[in-house]
Amino acid sequence: QVQLVESGGGLVQPGDSLELSCAASGRTFNTYAMGWFRQAPGKEREFVVAASWSDISKTFYADSVKGRFTISRDNAKNTVYLQMNSLKPEDTAVYYCAARRGTRIATVQGDYDYWGQGTQVTVSS
Repeated sequence: QVQLVESGGGLVQPGDSLELSCAASGRTFNTYAMGWFRQAPGKEREFVVAASWSDISKTFYADSVKGRFTISRDNAKNTVYLQMNSLKPEDTAVYYCAARRGTRIATVQGDYDYWGQGTQVTVSS
């Protein structure tokens, strides 16, 4: 059974940085694509970034985070990271890690097969 566990969320001030982690277990993920989504209060879940696990250079970022967020991975730890810099209040949301079978990256949440439980990120002064 595939499990995804996010961690690293918290309360930070505008302009601060935060790194989220997504630990994957249940199988090796070199034939999977990974994604991060987020859901702000009262809003629908939205796409943040997607990447192929086998080739992390194949990435696609939402315009709202491009240049500020970076996805990376540690194969030995079977973990995907989301480095978030220059955080803004509008980045406040629950952040979800997701995985889909196959190496094609996707921006639609319905294309993902597995989801983590989410981690809260709050950006406030």
